[in-house]
Amino acid sequence: MAVLPIRLFGDPVLRERAAEVTSFDAALERLADDMLETLQAAAGAAIAANQVGVLQRLFVWEVDGDRGALVNPELVETSEEEQESDEGCLSFPGLFYPTKRPLRARLRGSDVHGEPDEQSGEGMRARMLLHELDHLNGILFIDHLARHDRKAAMRRIRAGELENPPAVPPEDHEQAVG
Repeated sequence: MAVLPIRLFGDPVLRERAAEVTSFDAALERLADDMLETLQAAAGAAIAANQVGVLQRLFVWEVDGDRGALVNPELVETSEEEQESDEGCLSFPGLFYPTKRPLRARLRGSDVHGEPDEQSGEGMRARMLLHELDHLNGILFIDHLARHDRKAAMRRIRAGELENPPAVPPEDHEQAVG
């Protein structure tokens, strides 16, 4: 296994839609393992393949003692009820902003062996699922920010305030999602 470099905001790969995975083979399993190792090294909650420069529809997570990988995820449902909580991203190290997301979410896809898999959650887990699905569609968490927070984030980015390597968030913030 290997720790892969995490692509930071400004890298065009982060704005591209990842391609469907068609080969469930040893290379896909190795990529998922490398992404999990990368995630652990960065102290994050989840990471999508395009964040490590691979345009495949795959993300991995480690949240609340649960870890895994979801391939070719599709949104099944979200709750109308929303939550607002500070959210971060490994591609925006050191930035955390209040972000509205549905309170509950359910995704359907496959595991790395091609077997059907469904993942659902509430709170932080729902936030993670939706954040990673967004990544695979070329959508970034800053796209969900209130206008004033987005402007503040862009000012900080232009001022060179992204931390490298990614920092562990302060205790009062959610874990960096992905």
